[in-house]
Amino acid sequence: MPYLSETITAEGWGLSDMSQISDPAGAGRWLQDPVHRAGLLENAHRQLRFFDRTLRDDGGFDVMNHDGTPLPRAGQELHYTTRMVHAYVLGRAIGHPGADRMIDAGMAFLWTRHRDAEHGGYLWSVDETGVHDGLKLAYGHAFVLLAASSAKLAGHPEADRLMADVAEVLDRHYWDEAAGLHREEFARDWQPVSTYRGMNANMHSAEAMLAAFEATGEAHWLERAGRVLEVFTDRMPRANGWRVPEHYTEDWQVDPDYAGDPMFRPAGTTPGHSLELARLLLQHWDLSGRPVGDVPDRARRLVETALTDAWRVDGGLAYTLKPGGEVDIGDRYWWPVTEGIGALASLLKLEDRDRDETWYRRLWRFADARLIDRERGGWYPELDDDGAPEGRQFRGKPDIYHALQAELYPLAPGLSRQVEGLGAL
Repeated sequence: MPYLSETITAEGWGLSDMSQISDPAGAGRWLQDPVHRAGLLENAHRQLRFFDRTLRDDGGFDVMNHDGTPLPRAGQELHYTTRMVHAYVLGRAIGHPGADRMIDAGMAFLWTRHRDAEHGGYLWSVDETGVHDGLKLAYGHAFVLLAASSAKLAGHPEADRLMADVAEVLDRHYWDEAAGLHREEFARDWQPVSTYRGMNANMHSAEAMLAAFEATGEAHWLERAGRVLEVFTDRMPRANGWRVPEHYTEDWQVDPDYAGDPMFRPAGTTPGHSLELARLLLQHWDLSGRPVGDVPDRARRLVETALTDAWRVDGGLAYTLKPGGEVDIGDRYWWPVTEGIGALASLLKLEDRDRDETWYRRLWRFADARLIDRERGGWYPELDDDGAPEGRQFRGKPDIYHALQAELYPLAPGLSRQVEGLGAL
């Protein structure tokens, strides 16, 4: 498949003045605008070229500084390895050169380095000496399932082995059948380390189970994803002003006073997760045959509440909110913007509404002006109060996963089977 990047130059895309990604020439909707679509594809290739350099001789992946040089190693985390596999399956779908090499490396690293041959399951972080952090998180295991499912869609020969292994671990240690949700965390030898329960790990488990259903057709993945999504896109938001509490006690009661790791478990609610949940809810509904019900309305309530609460007057989305919707942490990260783009693209594919189009354009304009590194590739993950790249919370450019999905999912023909659909671009 010929790359659009071969025929569309940076000047032709308008990278220097944002004119193409944020203001396509046509007067129609951006999802159908050929210049906007070509710009998204070109930026996806630019990102992939940047992250190509992360692969090390030992098969691991470095985290890259803003300028594309490797940062000092501090242990390779499970979610980084797995997301690289998923991202390069998307890259493979658009014909990115060398994608198979990256997928192969990530799959091998998961099986030989992250997989705990002694106790089972997957280690959170590994380094040259072996185990860097032996914690076993539902969050990380969800991404192992996502990587295996994506690799299976790409026809990788080791995907079935990885999927069977992580599915057994999830079922044995994490799945709480009575609650219809996943438990959170264990020590390396599977001793409980806390009674904490979290929304974030369950949201990503739903994402992974939807991918597993798409890869295998096995209905139990769809059923379990639906149970998780019912809690966090219906029961909890209805009781909390269409915001989604992040933190819970062992018996799944909201824990409003909890505050943990500022990156993964900040206090309050996280509007970016509401946007992500809305997209996953629509994906599940689509894979379920679009049954009659209120799913599109619920997705819209989640999206509109999050955007209204979190949009800052100087652009970008605040990271966290207090329970009533007041901004708590106003820091601006890249990933809530990417999830807003994905959610709005899904809504626009269902129904042509001016308000959704306005928000879709607003988020892309902000991303193009402040987050996308048009010279070197990748997105800056964090901004200071003046809108310049910052590094308080994130080292370098730690992630391709969120931004690549924002660039490619709007191009997919529907709400689901995105990896397969991208092959028609």
